Amino acid sequence: MRTVDAAGLSIGDDHPPRVMGVLNVSKESPYDPSVFDDPADAAAYVDEALVGEGADIVDVGLESANKRFEVLSAEQELDRLETAVETIERVEGDAVFSIETRYSEVADEALSRGFDMVNDICGFADPEMPAVCEAHDVAVAKMASPPDLERPGAVESVDDIYDALALNGFTDKTIVDPAFGGWSAAKTTDDDRETFRRLREFRGHGYPILVSINRKNFLRELADRSTEEALPVSLAATSMAVERGAHVIRTHDVAETRDAALVGQAFARDRTRSDAVEELDATTVREAERHVERLGGDADVATDAAARAYVVHGLDDGERAELADAGVAVSSEDPAFVAGTVRTLRAASAAIAGREGVLGELATTWKGVGN
Repeated sequence: MRTVDAAGLSIGDDHPPRVMGVLNVSKESPYDPSVFDDPADAAAYVDEALVGEGADIVDVGLESANKRFEVLSAEQELDRLETAVETIERVEGDAVFSIETRYSEVADEALSRGFDMVNDICGFADPEMPAVCEAHDVAVAKMASPPDLERPGAVESVDDIYDALALNGFTDKTIVDPAFGGWSAAKTTDDDRETFRRLREFRGHGYPILVSINRKNFLRELADRSTEEALPVSLAATSMAVERGAHVIRTHDVAETRDAALVGQAFARDRTRSDAVEELDATTVREAERHVERLGGDADVATDAAARAYVVHGLDDGERAELADAGVAVSSEDPAFVAGTVRTLRAASAAIAGREGVLGELATTWKGVGN
């Protein structure tokens, strides 16, 4: 996993989770507390509610990306950029300033006038965006999207989201964003929950991960909460996201999110990392396959990267011996501790397929184990 330098702010496994606070200079944006059209008021908000509460990055939006609104042109975004530039010039606190846009010309102008990084909500659908970011030598958050400037984030299945992130490649300073939220009518909250369950897979690209999950519907539904009531579920998910490998959390609730992110970091599993060796965070075969794909190896080896352990009741001595002959680890007591790599368990499943009793149940359990 590479470390990305965002205007001197290091983002990656060896560094604390970073909090990205949100400021909108777009009247359409749905979250009123973060919306301003006066630079002085906006700067005061940044100093008090964002930087003052612990934000490392301030993400400034020129328009609402909500699918209910018409998409602004690059020219319309540029008309609003003046307010954003004047705002960051007035801010007294220290933060990395990110411009949220889908257009390379808007990014180029913003970076020329004081912004430090880009948050591309269309994931390089503008093919000039990578070159602009590289020319300015800045970090860029790349949200998974189709190759369409008018459809940010409109990708449904997790596999398609993973593939969309590779659209038009990566810069050396890319941060990937799997696009949580209702970016299209077809995308459901179940899709978002599946993406969250599989969040570790996105580490397979080898770049830091940004998640924007603050008060999102896929979390609110779990607890039947309104947007105003959804801070607790957002904080619970924040800790889980960081524990699963996220590096940047985008939020409107900076102070609380910072605390939740630090909890997630504190209880994440330690991984060996040196100049020569990096231990991967792969708990499923699919997660391992993503890394193998990036490294150009044989996908079959991914089945050796994940293991499973079970407590099994009622094995007799002959069944224990049969499992042991198949390479499965089996203890001698009853109930028994039974374990093996996914490759071993799948092979054992084939060997004991059709058996009755406990072995038959194990054969069924292990047939598709590991994903």
